[in-house]
Amino acid sequence: MATLKEKRNCGQRCEDFGRFVWNSENGTFMGRTPEKWVYISLYYVAFYVVMTALFSLAIWTLMYTLDPYAPDYQDRLQSPGVMVWPDTYVEEAIEISYNTSDKECWMKNSKILHKFLECYNDTKQLECKANCTKGQYFIQKTFTAPHHTKWACPFTQSMLGPCSGLEDPTFGYNCTMPCVIIKMNRIIEFLPSNHTDMPPYVNCTILDGQDNVDKMEYFPEGGIIDLSYFPYYGKLAQPTYVNPLVAVRFSLVKEKKAKIQCRVVSDKISYENFYDPYEGKVVFSLKAMK
Repeated sequence: MATLKEKRNCGQRCEDFGRFVWNSENGTFMGRTPEKWVYISLYYVAFYVVMTALFSLAIWTLMYTLDPYAPDYQDRLQSPGVMVWPDTYVEEAIEISYNTSDKECWMKNSKILHKFLECYNDTKQLECKANCTKGQYFIQKTFTAPHHTKWACPFTQSMLGPCSGLEDPTFGYNCTMPCVIIKMNRIIEFLPSNHTDMPPYVNCTILDGQDNVDKMEYFPEGGIIDLSYFPYYGKLAQPTYVNPLVAVRFSLVKEKKAKIQCRVVSDKISYENFYDPYEGKVVFSLKAMK
């Protein structure tokens, strides 16, 4: 029968560990001589230097081949999304409701629109000296604007007419003629149409509550988005670019509520994508209470 291994006490274990750390008989430190520790240290230093150099080279190569003005892959965005302001979301739906008798209630929507239109200030926008031609794409192959940028056509707040907030600071939310603002999202170098004589335009239809909307008015006239705002070259290339807008004023009657779809109409803008309800269009509810 084999004898059991002798049980070592704490002092003996400490003595063994001390001998492992430094063995004076063999001249080893933690199992290796000083010479071997030098060799293994040099090996790991060389290994990590090479790995760092390879990683740095890979990052440099990647950054060198990237275009800072446009993403390499844009296949996920074939058609732009559309948004509406005031952007009051209720879960996944957009519901613009207000009480004409409650100033605090309707002022909330007005403040949202005033804040949204701050960058469209006429004075600020007219500082732009871009040579834009209405009805034509503003294609720029070189960076001729200051600070190695490209020009951006101005869009002024006053172009929204009665829905600009300049004539009526309430945007119609103190009565039953509210304004909403439609904005098409940006896609770099996207051209909305193959035809230069057919600019995109916003068209709103009443999905529910047709009898509750007496009329709709578009600003600019016809809800047209001029071609001179396309293409968009990116934030770095066009730091002063602002999205062209279309304002729609509704005249609510009877029950004063409706479900509305506003679509950007153009031959290269789709709106029937089941998986993206905001592609090419936006659906919202509009309701005025008293």
